Amino acid sequence: MGIQKTFKALSDGTRREILELLKKGAVSAGDISAHFHMTPATISHHLSVLKDAGLVSDEKRGKFIYYELNMSVIDEIIRWMAAFQGGNQDEKESQ
Repeated sequence: MGIQKTFKALSDGTRREILELLKKGAVSAGDISAHFHMTPATISHHLSVLKDAGLVSDEKRGKFIYYELNMSVIDEIIRWMAAFQGGNQDEKESQ
């Protein structure tokens, strides 16, 4: 995982909101764009950043492009962060 790209992608509120929209399943680029008061080009940029970070994948269906969450990357982030829970056990035992 490119952790820097992942956290850069997650640092933006619009991109986090796009991820929220995708929680229920695949959504077309047009439907994502309609949710925001931004130009389609701006939404396209946000989707490109998310895709480059591996957080979403896309699939062309006819004239439309659908985006969906890449849960394997999200699961990897969760596992990585969960490793910090509880701190260092050796330090706790020596105190």
